[in-house]
Amino acid sequence: MDHATPAPAQPTTGPPLARERIVDVAYGLFARRGIRGVGVDEIIARSGVAKATFYRHFRSKDELAIAFLERRDRLWTTDAVVAEARRRGGGGESALLAIFDVFDEWFHREDFEACSFINVLVEMGPGHPLGRASIEYLARIRTHLAVLAREAGLRDPEGFARSWHILMKGSIVSATEGDPTAARLARQMAVWLIESHRAPPAP
Repeated sequence: MDHATPAPAQPTTGPPLARERIVDVAYGLFARRGIRGVGVDEIIARSGVAKATFYRHFRSKDELAIAFLERRDRLWTTDAVVAEARRRGGGGESALLAIFDVFDEWFHREDFEACSFINVLVEMGPGHPLGRASIEYLARIRTHLAVLAREAGLRDPEGFARSWHILMKGSIVSATEGDPTAARLARQMAVWLIESHRAPPAP
């Protein structure tokens, strides 16, 4: 499984692909350096498009950053984490625990870049449009977790998803601090959380 930032698309002269080239380049830059650390001129230069072409597709850097977050949700949340956890665990409790197996591999990668939604939220603040968008994408993660909790027959799936998400986010922060074993520790706590939410046996 590959959590690495996708390589930018090869330059092409086809106008329909200009937007994708811009998003490809911005994806890698924003994921590694944040939003404020990347300028529009650099994105334009690396994309190989004219300034007029850039602004034809994106009215501002913030609008491009929204496209970045949308792609991050699809590539990271949906494909790299949820779909991969389901592939490994099948569903229910096993899929939930497999999330931390996926994280463990991710945390040991040299190109580990943490969670862009958390990064952008901290960088821009919850009152900024990008901060609000990040909050919405983080909420989507909890929706996926609640679905897995229901499949596992756990009590209070929404409450469980909130607690599980805290473990996920905490392990990411710990890995960012320099602890590559954080996912394994979080997985141990995750087992206890599952046990506390199992429905009691029928009388």
